[in-house]
Amino acid sequence: MRPWGAEIKLALAHASPYIDAMTRRKGTVAKRKPRVRVSVRKRPARKRANPWRHVVKAQLANFELVKAGSSLRLQIFSNDEKIGQLEVGRGSLYWNGRNRKSRERVDWSRFADMMDELAYGK
Repeated sequence: MRPWGAEIKLALAHASPYIDAMTRRKGTVAKRKPRVRVSVRKRPARKRANPWRHVVKAQLANFELVKAGSSLRLQIFSNDEKIGQLEVGRGSLYWNGRNRKSRERVDWSRFADMMDELAYGK
């Protein structure tokens, strides 16, 4: 005696291509032929802007910033020209402009206010 599923397959065999596709096992799906790509003329490559426009060099005077007088100095360059120097310490930070001899002291609460205004507006 045949299993029940085999009788249905015999009854539905070659009834229509749609039924064949619906009753076929998943692993036996007919594979499509890969598409042949027609050669396409490529565009000339665009010249990209220099990805390394800004360079930051860091100097760390003391590995632990808990001691007085220890700070992190960041020298910022744009296209090989120095923009300025940022010195980050425990109590405040200092900004030296491009060719300035004096530096501007900014304490952390004022710095936070400046960043909030810059990022979120007034």
